[in-house]
Amino acid sequence: MSADGSQGLTIIAFIGSVFSPYYAWDATRNPFEHCAVNVVLYGARENRFCMTERGSKSLSRDANSIRIGPSGMAWDGTALTLTLDETTAPIPSRVRGTVKLYPAGITPGPFTLDAHGAHRWWPMAPSSPVEVALDAPAMRWSGTAYFDTNHGDTPLADAFTSWTWCRADLSDGAAILYDVRRRDGSGQNLSLRFDRDGTRRDIRPPLAAALPATRFWRVPRETRSDDGRAELVRTFEDTPFYSRSLLSARLAGEAVRPVHESLSLDRFRNPLVRLMLPFRMPRRA
Repeated sequence: MSADGSQGLTIIAFIGSVFSPYYAWDATRNPFEHCAVNVVLYGARENRFCMTERGSKSLSRDANSIRIGPSGMAWDGTALTLTLDETTAPIPSRVRGTVKLYPAGITPGPFTLDAHGAHRWWPMAPSSPVEVALDAPAMRWSGTAYFDTNHGDTPLADAFTSWTWCRADLSDGAAILYDVRRRDGSGQNLSLRFDRDGTRRDIRPPLAAALPATRFWRVPRETRSDDGRAELVRTFEDTPFYSRSLLSARLAGEAVRPVHESLSLDRFRNPLVRLMLPFRMPRRA
């Protein structure tokens, strides 16, 4: 998010694009044939969504970098530099430029999300300065960013029915809430707080706070906060199985603006939902 709260940016590099219908339909289940860089820009006037899936010939990587098609990420020991050149769908427009993330420290991790250790999540740098310089659309801004990594050995929908997640900047770091509902009926609630240098601090588990379902697709949303209250500021994404939102709440004794997501993997499993996805997620083999 930008410092003034008017701009947001999400970037995800996938090897094995977990929400790809092509991956779900592929009998070989080869993750290297389903790679993508998902770039979503949330602006004051317009949003742009890019997620072009590519095959293994478009992937290159080593210990310090990854490249998928025309976009990539590289780590030099101090900064993570993301070079973007993606096209929106279904109406083509460009998202092109550079993003630089400067982690002050790396957290201990990862965390296991399922009962068998098949899904791991590591919030490596929960609160880091970021600089965004885009040529298309033309913009420059700075703010704070969240950087994590996920690894899984089985399809998400086989392990989970749903989850909610949110991350909020604090005066010296970040708070993260992660509530997972597993396919076997069990759950896991994580309430985490990290200093900017990555040090983990204790946090009292917040109270459940209700949120309205999304307006169009009626995706359920809920979160947690110090006082059991939270307000919806803006809905960034309202899709059949996923929502991303900006909230107003209190966490760790501070007034915060968390970025929140709610995912229904039961909905994602619906064949009709998967048939909709290629309109926003084209594939270039």
